[in-house]
Amino acid sequence: MTVIDQDTQASWVPEAEAAEDEVDMPLSTRLSIADTLTLGNAICGFMAVYFTTTGVLIPHLTGNEDGGMARHSAATAVILMLLASVFDLFDGLVARKLRSSAMGAELDNLSDLISFGLAPAYFVVVWGMVADDAHQRVSAVAAVVVLLAVVLRLARFSCVQLRDGIFQGMPSPFGALTVVSIVLLELPFVPTLLAIVGVAWLMVSRVEYPKPRGRLAVAMLSWIVLSMGLLAAWAFDAPGGELLLQTGCALQVVLGAVIPLFATARRVNTFRDNRREARAAQLP
Repeated sequence: MTVIDQDTQASWVPEAEAAEDEVDMPLSTRLSIADTLTLGNAICGFMAVYFTTTGVLIPHLTGNEDGGMARHSAATAVILMLLASVFDLFDGLVARKLRSSAMGAELDNLSDLISFGLAPAYFVVVWGMVADDAHQRVSAVAAVVVLLAVVLRLARFSCVQLRDGIFQGMPSPFGALTVVSIVLLELPFVPTLLAIVGVAWLMVSRVEYPKPRGRLAVAMLSWIVLSMGLLAAWAFDAPGGELLLQTGCALQVVLGAVIPLFATARRVNTFRDNRREARAAQLP
């Protein structure tokens, strides 16, 4: 309740209400350290789109193609997506160790949509425009499928409660890097298209993936750093750089295909063990 002093006509707010307003207002807008890392994720995703446009798409459209420049820009775009995945990895770790703001989950989803939804989908679109054997409209459809898969996955992640330590469906950073790896392998158009759609399906599937914690987080970070090195060697035309990049991309795709097989085998074994225990319990 606001009290008006008749002599001064000034309003007076009780201390309890003032303190409550003072607490509520800053907390909704104050960024934590984890939020800063999340914003770094979004910046990397946007800059990946920028380098894909200015270094690959525009030179192709204007007829000023230079193989070296396109290679540098493509490598830079993918390195930025890798860096975005590093930010995404560390913002969760920092949020668990320190505090996270009320905006943390929303910022994380929006940043992931930019870096692991828009950026790889746009990469697929540009590939469909510049590759010799690609079909632009079909590639655009594949890019839309990737984008929608990430949107659906992020929405499901926000409203579905799962047991601790697992993801349901391929995580969007892993999916984005797998899609980009498929494009960089420079396979024929149809196998590339089918592989991209397959990755999109895995992102919205119910296949379980482990969360990157402990040794797995260290292994993932090491793989990201190694991938950055392979991209740099390819961009600067180092001896054997292209072969190393192709090997790294192939390993990324193989990991994307093998992890679901291990997860499925584990679920089948668990189901069989439960049935055996149930049968044993029924025996006299």
